Amino acid sequence: MYKFSLLPGAALLSASLLVSACGGASSDIQPTPLPAKVVIGHRGASALRPEHTIASYTKAIEIGADVIEPDLVSTKDGVLVARHENEISGTTNVADKPEFSARKQTKKIDNVSVTGWFTEDFTLAELKTLRAKERIPANRPENAKFDGQFEIPTLQEVIDLAKAKSTETGRTIGIYPETKHPSYFKSINLPLEKRLIDILHANGYRGKTAAVFIQSFEVSNLKEIRKMTDLPIVQLLSGSGQPEDFRLAGDSRSYADIASAAGLIEVATYANGVGPSKEMIIPRDTQNNLGVPTSLVKNAHAANLVLHPYTFRPENPFLPANLRKGNVASLTERGDLAAELKIFLEAGIDGFFTDDPSIGRAAMDAYLGKK
Repeated sequence: MYKFSLLPGAALLSASLLVSACGGASSDIQPTPLPAKVVIGHRGASALRPEHTIASYTKAIEIGADVIEPDLVSTKDGVLVARHENEISGTTNVADKPEFSARKQTKKIDNVSVTGWFTEDFTLAELKTLRAKERIPANRPENAKFDGQFEIPTLQEVIDLAKAKSTETGRTIGIYPETKHPSYFKSINLPLEKRLIDILHANGYRGKTAAVFIQSFEVSNLKEIRKMTDLPIVQLLSGSGQPEDFRLAGDSRSYADIASAAGLIEVATYANGVGPSKEMIIPRDTQNNLGVPTSLVKNAHAANLVLHPYTFRPENPFLPANLRKGNVASLTERGDLAAELKIFLEAGIDGFFTDDPSIGRAAMDAYLGKK
């Protein structure tokens, strides 16, 4: 069981680094704990490989991610798989499969009408016949060269990779699973929560310091999960709108309310951290440059919550205007992501989600004073 501290800036402790949690590896390999400030491979290394594939997660680990992030949805037969959305036409070749053409339909997901193919209408065996493709090829044409090569992984396969790479590298690789659309999946009798916790516990992830963060944009399902486990929990925050479970319950509170000083104190009753949109920490000004930091970092730390903002991407369109390089209008050219990360690290964040963990690793090491 891999262990780390959840206290902001605290020294890391590891009461037991059992190599048996690394898939039965040789006892002479002892992984180190997760660091206090973590580089999180957002959907793997999604700037370098198609997202949510074993290749993407593997690349993320190889180039310096401490933690890899699988977004989780359910198959028809109740298996948790890694996809950013349950609608998969944008990330797989399902539209090219004539045997599945009749399964295209329109559904209302979190009060939004969505047309396409949905994981809950496929068994795992059927999903395994599909292959991943790049979600944003206009920004990442190099990734599109990998289209058709990689399967949709299960949560168990992602865990197996993290364990194997922990053994191989001698450092603990954490996982950061997100429950996607939990109210929706509960409404179709495919609830995510218990299956997630059962898998994590069965794989040795137990206790407040285990190398796993469970995240969700909803609140009630995280409170439900808290009753099942003492594993670390992170409340995701959006810069606009409200949690879907709040809407369904007629609760008028927004993400802004949750992110307030009082709201964060409430979050701390069931979670160990928050994952805000990065603009909630440092908003953009009228020129699309980084503006003045908000009080979110201070207030979260006052509530004893860690902060892991999302999402730091290297391409010009995703960066502040003054950090774009070369052809600033280019969809594919890369700007100065390292400079953006430095500013956020100096603002006091405890880690970050990035599509390119190599840049994230270098920025983190520079911030920590490593050579």
